[in-house]
Formats: sequence, C-alpha cells, structure tokens
Amino acid sequence: MIPLSTTICQDQTPKSKHWQYELADAIRQPDELLTQLDLTPDQIPGGIAYENEFPLRVPRGYVARMEKGNPRDPLLLQVLATQLEMIHQPGFQEDAVDDAAALAVPGLLHKYQGRVLLITTAACPVHCRYCFRRHYPYSDNRPDQNDWSKALDYIAADSNIHEVILSGGDPLSLTNQRLQLISDKLRQINHIRRLRIHSRMPIVLPERLDRHFCDWAGNLPWQTILVTHSNHAHEINNQVKDAMATLKSAGLTLLNQSVLLKGVNDRAQDLINLSEALFGAGILPYYLHLLDRVTGTGHFEVEETKAVRLMHEVQARLPGFLVPKLVRETAGEPYKIQIKPAPSVT
Repeated sequence: MIPLSTTICQDQTPKSKHWQYELADAIRQPDELLTQLDLTPDQIPGGIAYENEFPLRVPRGYVARMEKGNPRDPLLLQVLATQLEMIHQPGFQEDAVDDAAALAVPGLLHKYQGRVLLITTAACPVHCRYCFRRHYPYSDNRPDQNDWSKALDYIAADSNIHEVILSGGDPLSLTNQRLQLISDKLRQINHIRRLRIHSRMPIVLPERLDRHFCDWAGNLPWQTILVTHSNHAHEINNQVKDAMATLKSAGLTLLNQSVLLKGVNDRAQDLINLSEALFGAGILPYYLHLLDRVTGTGHFEVEETKAVRLMHEVQARLPGFLVPKLVRETAGEPYKIQIKPAPSVT
C-alpha cells in the first residue's frame, strides 16, 4: 500500500469538506444555481424546466468550475433542465439501450459476453441531462440493499464471467463500508479477474476519494479499472488531478468515457482539449459515445456525419493514444459499434 500523502485520500476536516456533507449540500433549485452564476432565467436557451421528474442536482464544487455570466457554459448545459427536454423527438425512447432485456436477475445486467454489470444504487452526485438511465425503474429492478445473493449466485454459476462492472446510478455514491461488503462477497468467486468501476464522482466530487476509499481500492485482489466520465476539459481541476494521481499510484487503470453533446463538446478543439486534460490527469481517453437516444435528450444529439468529421480532425492533430474510439451502443448488439470514417475514394 502506498502512502496517501495528497490532500485527496486523507481524512477530511472540517465537516464541510467531507464528501457526504458536500453531496447533501448539492444545489437542487435552478434559481439558486443561476444566482451563483450571475444569470437570470430569461438568459437560458429554451427556458428553465422547473417541474421535472429528473430534478436538478449538482455539487457546489462543480458549479465553481462554471463561467459566471455565461448561459452557454458547457458544464452548466450538462446539468440545468430546460424546456428543450419537453420537445418530443421521433426515435427517442425511455430505454434506448434496452437494459430491460439484459436484466438477468435483480440488480444485474448481462449484456456482453464475459462481463456483467451490477446496478449498485440509483443515486448519483449529479443529474446529467443526457443520462441514458434517467428513466430507469431502479425501484423495480434492484435487490435489497443487503441481499445480493441472486446476483452473486448468477456470477458464481457462470465461469465465463471474468469481469464485474460496478455501475448505477453512481457506485461511488455508496459508502466505503457498502463497497467493502460487495467486494468481500465477490472475492469468493474465483473466476473473476477484473473489477471495473464506472463513476462520474471523481470528476464532479473528487472529495469522495477519501482515505478509506483509497485503502479499499488499493487492496482489491483483481485488476481494477476506474472509468471516469468527463465531457469537457473545464471539468478537470487540480483536485481531480490529485485524486487520479493517488489512484494511479495505488495500481488502478484510469480510463474515461465521454458523450458527444451538442453545444458542450461538438467542436474538434473541445475534444482535443479534453483528451489533453485527461492525459494530464493520468487518464486515457477510451470511448466517445454518440448520444443514447433517450426521451428528453434530443437537443444534445450530434449527427453521425458531423461526429465522423470531428474525429477526422482530432486524429489529424493528436497522437493515436489520445484519440478515443467513437462508438454507438445499439440495443441487441453483442458489443458497442465503433464508427469509423469511410475510406476515401481516389
């Protein structure tokens, strides 16, 4: 175990710096968010959606990275609900990636060969407006908090499952004690080789990576991969960099998944800056997803032809290891579909 000497991964005092306090203190009212940013409701493109079944939630530390006075700030656009979500878009549906068909037992999705995904919680530190699980029926499809027996039995019974993915919601919304409980039970299954953790938490609330979390993550018996979710270079601040440095030193592999979002990162320079910022924090760009066509997210969609043009430019300006794979998840397919530029005709 490495010495955890950075400000992240230490016991956090005073109370106001504890991640659970910061999570509970997240901004939940649109007008409060706008006041923090010196904005008024009439400046918001499309108008604010005050009544929304997927309400605003955003940590204050993430808000501090937004540009005051800018109604089109790329971080603000990701979290503020607007009336654009109310516009019906043909082809958009509540379960765009068909998670329902992949539900093997409560709390466990088995979509791809060799790996399964545990829906560990419905909670997230931030409510991203483009979320592909914003309509997911968590209450109907998750086990009791302390009873993962069916999911664990399913994994144990299939020796072809070598990788378990912790997802949600956001798995790092769970306490360290609950994460320890899950991993202790997984340790009993000998054919697991890798643990993957998909989380937006290290980006929006890096305080979450306290000493106990780092101790837990650094002592896991498997190859452990943390897949962060960042869409814009402005999300990567010094706290994020400190947290990632500590986890990398603890032996974790750090990858990032992004979503291509209109108005947020749909310029080549945005994507280049993001890749550079991620690598500067020790994270490799992994996937750039085309938008999952979930009800309420149509205003974020970037056409595939434009996405391909953007990737042409990104590839021309960055080394290959900084270029994420452009992919789309298609219901029923056995893997994510990589979208490659068509060969040029000479």
